[in-house]
Amino acid sequence: MNRMIEVARNSVQTWDIDQMGHMNVQFYVDRAADGLAALSTHLGVGRAYVQRTGQQLVAQDMHIRFLRERHVGSPFYLRAGIVDVGADKFTVYQEMLDSVTGVVAAAYSIELEMRDLHTHAACSLPAAVQARASELLVSQPEHGRAKGLTLAAPRPLLTLEQAEAMGMVPTFQSQIRPEQCDRWQRLTLRHFMGIMSNPVPNMLAQTSGDDRSVMPEVGGASLEFRFVFHRYPHTDDVVSVRSGLIHVGEKTYIWCHWLFDLETGQALASAETVGISLDLQARKAIATPAVMRRHLQSLLVDGLRA
Repeated sequence: MNRMIEVARNSVQTWDIDQMGHMNVQFYVDRAADGLAALSTHLGVGRAYVQRTGQQLVAQDMHIRFLRERHVGSPFYLRAGIVDVGADKFTVYQEMLDSVTGVVAAAYSIELEMRDLHTHAACSLPAAVQARASELLVSQPEHGRAKGLTLAAPRPLLTLEQAEAMGMVPTFQSQIRPEQCDRWQRLTLRHFMGIMSNPVPNMLAQTSGDDRSVMPEVGGASLEFRFVFHRYPHTDDVVSVRSGLIHVGEKTYIWCHWLFDLETGQALASAETVGISLDLQARKAIATPAVMRRHLQSLLVDGLRA
């Protein structure tokens, strides 16, 4: 791992914390995006390159393992290396580490492609960029690999109509706002995560009548997330999520969410996530309550995956 370089350093702020009392998943992703920006600069494809060529590295696939909770004031830094380099894309491995202990709090694998900002067409990586990326090659450690998810090739795209016919339920709908987008009016990675993590309370409310805002002792947490990005929505697009379950176990369950453009019905992104029930006092995973497990099982959808 000696070829990894530091790409971000920060601390957990009060606004990063959610109702579960720990750093919300969207801010883990936001900090990863900070790291990708610094890595792009190191590789010679930072802001100046983007402005000159109209091309930018864009995430196409992302896997995250959440290994440790982060709380207010916790200092951390991110380091990154390259797992694989191709002619038009490469895979980045990033870690978030505690600044004091060096313990890894999160691990990310992100597949990046060079894309034209206007047409979104794939572009080849300059030879100099491939060479610089090759200097950062690392082996992905075991703690950074998928554990509860199978990282198979993405399934054929669903339409909104097909998702509903499969029995997936509506769990989120909103207009994309300017503050959720980058300077090119495309949804940022942080807000992709926000959209794909926000559906769970609605899912529980629709199936069991549970309201997490009045459940002070039991909550939930994500252990693992996998995104597939199909098309980045823009400012003023109206998006809608349909959700279902792939698996329900004693302690873990696997959600699957598909994000659609409401106007066209076309898929924008899909995601799978491994979730647990969390004792908010002991800060430990607990067996999914029997009543909740029965409700979750009613949402299993055959053949569903990202």
